[in-house]
Amino acid sequence: MEDNWKGIKEALTSTCQEVLGLTKYHHKVWISTETLDKIKERKNKKATINNSRTRAEKLQTQAEYIEANKQVKKSRQEEIRGRTNNDVRKSC
Repeated sequence: MEDNWKGIKEALTSTCQEVLGLTKYHHKVWISTETLDKIKERKNKKATINNSRTRAEKLQTQAEYIEANKQVKKSRQEEIRGRTNNDVRKSC
């Protein structure tokens, strides 16, 4: 019974992937790929903080995370300002 279910499940999932494809997550248009890369890097640094074993290691990774977080915020602010400036220029 278990083998039959596994076979049916594999057949359904493979057929669905062929027909529908994998889900694609769309990001907002105004967020550049560079900013998305910085966000992924920040997320990885946060994971290393959570996985650190010693206090010294945790402090070091927290400092790296804080710097990465500043870069992400700065990049997003620049993109928002650039977008609003372009919108103002188009409306004039």
